[in-house]
Amino acid sequence: MSQASLATRAGTTQSAISRIERDGVSPTVETLRTLLHLVGEDLELASRDRDAGIDRTLIEQSLALSPGERVRRGLEFSRFVRRNRGAAVRASERSTR
Repeated sequence: MSQASLATRAGTTQSAISRIERDGVSPTVETLRTLLHLVGEDLELASRDRDAGIDRTLIEQSLALSPGERVRRGLEFSRFVRRNRGAAVRASERSTR
């Protein structure tokens, strides 16, 4: 289908269709759905999980705790970090001597 024909059917201009095809403008999802429908296509949007480096099971376990338990866990982790701050650097320095 020509740009002019699609533009007529969509109630827009040929230049508007051209800008969309050349990535000069980004059409809305609704505009894209309409244009695809006019050429006999259906727009399908989908989402899927991607690996974002986040362990979702840890998040679920944390959310299963009460707010007080989450605070206690956070404080325990903070104490652990303070106790071990610099331990890796010290160990590295010892191994290079």
